[in-house]
Amino acid sequence: MEFELEPLADYACHTGEGPLYHPGEDAIYWTDIPNRRLFRYELATGHHEAFEIGRPVGGFTLQEDGQFLLFMDGGAIALWSPGGTLDYLVEDISEELETRFNDVMVDTEGRVFCGTMPTEKRLGRLYRLNDEGTITKLLDGIGCSNGMGFTRDHKFLFYTDSAKRTIYRFAYDKIRGNLARQRPFIVAEEGGGVPDGMTVDAAGNLWSARWDGSCLVGYTPQGRELARVPFPVKKVSSVIFGGPNYDQMFVTTAGGHQKETDGALAGALFRLTIPGITGVAEFVSRVGL
Repeated sequence: MEFELEPLADYACHTGEGPLYHPGEDAIYWTDIPNRRLFRYELATGHHEAFEIGRPVGGFTLQEDGQFLLFMDGGAIALWSPGGTLDYLVEDISEELETRFNDVMVDTEGRVFCGTMPTEKRLGRLYRLNDEGTITKLLDGIGCSNGMGFTRDHKFLFYTDSAKRTIYRFAYDKIRGNLARQRPFIVAEEGGGVPDGMTVDAAGNLWSARWDGSCLVGYTPQGRELARVPFPVKKVSSVIFGGPNYDQMFVTTAGGHQKETDGALAGALFRLTIPGITGVAEFVSRVGL
């Protein structure tokens, strides 16, 4: 499969994650979790900048009103606009005080599926943040909660547990926001990297970033490997479609604190284009609106 891969901005992210396209700004946002910063790259101009947040942001969504919804450490969830302060919707979650959120995704109704990292004493969880601001715990016993995506008909949700090297598929109840009938969809081979962030393209193909695998792997809707795109860095962390025609893939990487082992461009944001592969717009969250 032909492709073009290009580094866009290198902030040497320790853990670059969570890329998200903002169609109103024609810009990509992403986070460096432990360094407590968000970044913006404007596609039309190539201008990019960093924002100091002050606490780790494990994932974020774009709200219907144009603000961002940040998912942070301790179960905290806050509204934010570039250059502004944090306006907390959820101060903390008592069961998540020793950990943080990791990867989030908006569903068809504007609710947010949001996973948490494990602690030394217990495994992680997957929650649903409902539109009125309440929290519902959906899954427990998660090794490392990671990338999610919907099938094109929105009847099923893909969910990555990195520690188990597995992307699961769940039946998705659009009305209630519940998950059912869990089954493994992709089990990553040993030695090929760990499944991390992911997205689904317009044809229903799943694209999974591989931490320590130096690649992005595409799968057909039936789970057959479609493509394996190599990267010049070790830790490929997440991917999203963007651009006015959603024909560009934006890929975050990690390891900027150890470029000597993870690659000279470790921690950079990349743009990947594959002829014939396009995505769709992400849903916007409507929490508290």
